[in-house]
Amino acid sequence: MSEVVVVTGGGRGIGAATARLAAARGYAVCVNYRSDEASAAAVVAEIEAAGGTALAVRADVSGTAGVERLFATVDAELGVLTALVNNAGVLERQCRLDELDEARLERIWTANITGPFLCAGAAVRRMSTRYGGKGGAIVNVSSAASRLGSPNEYVDYAASKGAVDSMTRGLALEVAGEGIRVNAVRPGLIHTDIHALGGEPGRVDRLGPGLPMGRGGRPEEIAEAILFLLSPASSYATGAILDLAGGR
Repeated sequence: MSEVVVVTGGGRGIGAATARLAAARGYAVCVNYRSDEASAAAVVAEIEAAGGTALAVRADVSGTAGVERLFATVDAELGVLTALVNNAGVLERQCRLDELDEARLERIWTANITGPFLCAGAAVRRMSTRYGGKGGAIVNVSSAASRLGSPNEYVDYAASKGAVDSMTRGLALEVAGEGIRVNAVRPGLIHTDIHALGGEPGRVDRLGPGLPMGRGGRPEEIAEAILFLLSPASSYATGAILDLAGGR
């Protein structure tokens, strides 16, 4: 029986790289997406062409209905859940905090905080020995922004990722005795299209040369760390937050 992983926001960027690597490591992969069906289908096709097992599931994981439908589909079509990668999240155009409005804050909080909380809860109910499960692992995708604050850019996004950091620590302690490990990765400047959402698609190219390592990161580098934290190789790690920011 293969391991089963759900990767939220799995159609692009870090999520897609994680889905492909997980499949290569023997996982049956659920590639969750909200709107970009073509990208998710392309990831699934690539995995299947390489002999892996994958399923694309459209679901908005910022609400209970979407989360329950996603996990029920995995239960029915892939089998017993053993891993979750909370990767889905949003970013909006760069601005100062005093220019934010309530509607934007609601969008950021719902996608970046409520979604990971709901998905983690659904995973715990399936994996925890308290509920008759056999254990598993959760990796939350945070951001270096949570410790840098992102002034003049995305203070709201940074704060939402700070909440993910806190949830990682708290949940890890709640379920440490129930067979579930919960860790997080905190990527820095990574070459993905999320920067275009903030209005600066060339942000990594602009800032990367100024980093201690002299470059931005690749999604595949983040995926390697995520798979390490999901695997038995990190069996004594829980509540950890791994910075992957080139020294930033």
